[in-house]
Amino acid sequence: SGVAWNESHHCRLLAGLVPDQFQMCRRNLEVMHSVVRAARQTKSICQKTFADMRWNCSSIQRAPSFGPDLLKGTRESAFVYALAAAAITLSIAQACASGELPLCSCGSIPSEVPGPDFRWGGCGDNLRYGLQLGAAFADSPLKSSKLGTQALKAMNLHNNAVGRQVLSDSLDTKCKCHGVSGSCSVKTCWKGLPNLDEIASDLKSKYLAAIRVTHRLVGPRKQLIPKEMDVRPVKETDLVYLLNSPDYCTPNLHLGSLGTQDRQCNKTSVGSDSCNLMCCGRGYNTYTEEVVERCHCKYHWCCYVVCKKCGQKVERYVCK
Repeated sequence: SGVAWNESHHCRLLAGLVPDQFQMCRRNLEVMHSVVRAARQTKSICQKTFADMRWNCSSIQRAPSFGPDLLKGTRESAFVYALAAAAITLSIAQACASGELPLCSCGSIPSEVPGPDFRWGGCGDNLRYGLQLGAAFADSPLKSSKLGTQALKAMNLHNNAVGRQVLSDSLDTKCKCHGVSGSCSVKTCWKGLPNLDEIASDLKSKYLAAIRVTHRLVGPRKQLIPKEMDVRPVKETDLVYLLNSPDYCTPNLHLGSLGTQDRQCNKTSVGSDSCNLMCCGRGYNTYTEEVVERCHCKYHWCCYVVCKKCGQKVERYVCK
């Protein structure tokens, strides 16, 4: 992340690039800041999104050296691929709008006629350019690599496309008011994308409803079709996976499970972060922690706030 990205030899500093990505890096050095930013966001937001579940995306920290949970076609890998594909597209689209990239600028003005109280203006996120470069970078390892089966490549390409589709569907009209004394007599509007947290939330819902598929010959070519006969056909917005995941309760390096021992749980919850579910019925240990917070804050004219520090004891629960 500290690299200047102003010399083509900098591309050799990134581990795990396939030849097509390396060439793209050399031709588009200025885009690499957006790529690195997307990778960092993918890591942090994946862990944040799954913090309350047995699989908490901690294995993504080892990227690009993925473990079995992210290499063998599980629903966890489906989520990570979709999120990463969306992240790089979003990062490039917003970099265009912010003026970071010399080869692109604001998104095109929408063809739809603006309403009577607003006009198109501002600088919209350049989704088209983001999709173009984002897809080229994210999909090239799956098209050029000899690693992995055809089924796994098809699955990952499909899930990459799902991530980009969810992002595209989230493009929304954003407006800014103009007028005397803060009135909103005229609004300037543009098309903007949400932050990656919102995309991750949508993709988590799709992760929970993901469809197990098989790669089978249908007519002249192979397609991803549901493994179970009574499941509806796969849509372009469905996440798909090939193999069932382990329960992630106990450590198993072969399956990519780190287990949930020593994970913090919520004694009062009935969701996935509850001590019963998180600890897989093994029980939990309780310990007390002292937390220091600001308290008794007073506002002084003008213009600062003075607070005291208060300590309170909080009970924590950790899986056995």
